[in-house]
Amino acid sequence: MSLLIVEDNKDLVQVLAEGFAENGFSVESAYSGEEGLEKTRESDVECIVLDLMLPQMSGLEMLRKMREEGNATPVIILTALDSVEDKVEGLNSGADDYLVKPFDFRELLARVRTLVRRSSDQQRPILKCGGLVLDPVARECRVDNVVVPLRRREFDILELLMRYENQVFSRERIITHVWQKEYDGTSNVVDVHVKYLRDKLRKVGYDTLIVTVRGVGYKVNCPAYN
Repeated sequence: MSLLIVEDNKDLVQVLAEGFAENGFSVESAYSGEEGLEKTRESDVECIVLDLMLPQMSGLEMLRKMREEGNATPVIILTALDSVEDKVEGLNSGADDYLVKPFDFRELLARVRTLVRRSSDQQRPILKCGGLVLDPVARECRVDNVVVPLRRREFDILELLMRYENQVFSRERIITHVWQKEYDGTSNVVDVHVKYLRDKLRKVGYDTLIVTVRGVGYKVNCPAYN
């Protein structure tokens, strides 16, 4: 799971980052609204913890700009502003949850996990490319109703690339999304799993589905099969 913390209190960011990392999250941080907004454009995170009183650009302004740009990443506001009016404004601006400081980290963790789980369930539609159908919920890959047996990492790589069709993912980004904290440092782990995946797809006529972009990474090219 990946998380972005947008908070100008660096000590609090460090405490939060350590707590979330210990619970399996890959954590990024930003210390202003402008930096936070830029990171939402560059990174694919699963949830954002957002302070409201930020330098350069307020948390509310950042949130509104995110939603205007079509970014639906779940956001939980974490702030000292505790009036009903502040909560209503935050939620009406596009926040998915609102938690007031001081807080218990266990509650924040539970709320973030709930948002990630809810978002994941809503944003994992069945993916199709020609006769290949990938069902993320059932964890099943089929080609013309024939099941293609994929291992966990192979399935996750294929889902990531198909979900963002024609977008090139570097090996580092694939590791961040698929392996997260379980990465053991093996330098060619992505290439090895892509080879295994291609070998299995070759048997059902989809060996060129995953395209290597030399010097960059991998992408899925569906138009050739549609």
